[in-house]
Amino acid sequence: QNSELFTLTYGALVTQLCKDYENDDDVNKQLDKMGYNIGVRLIEDFLARSNVGRCHDFRETADVIAKIAFKMYLGITPSITNWSPAGDEFSLILENNPLVDFVELPDNHSTLIYSNLLCGVLRGALEMVQMAVDVKFVQDTLKGDSVTEIRMKFIRRIEDNLPAGEE
Repeated sequence: QNSELFTLTYGALVTQLCKDYENDDDVNKQLDKMGYNIGVRLIEDFLARSNVGRCHDFRETADVIAKIAFKMYLGITPSITNWSPAGDEFSLILENNPLVDFVELPDNHSTLIYSNLLCGVLRGALEMVQMAVDVKFVQDTLKGDSVTEIRMKFIRRIEDNLPAGEE
């Protein structure tokens, strides 16, 4: 029942954003920005509750995201597929996206990325553990695709910059 409340609350949030902004691109940006801010804060909770240590590579990071984080916060375990040859890019396949239960996109919102909040959460959380990533939806069941696919690309490791004089 808690997941239904979350799903309906999220739907109300997206509906309000659609009323507040002129076009889907602006709504998509707001969802990403909100997700980013959630991810920045959520990572501390995740690290405290999961007892996960530092990941040594992007493959290990992918496993932690799919098998622990998604399970912990959304109750699902996406599959990890489509690794790039360089090992710096992969897809998360969500057979079931709990955010889209009870949702149908109206025709006038064909470019809305309804679950874009998830991309921001992933980006924000990973940035807090020194990983710059690009995260975007590639497929979406709301748009008629058979699965929901989130593509993640490792950009670079973020170096800790200590303030001047604090070596």
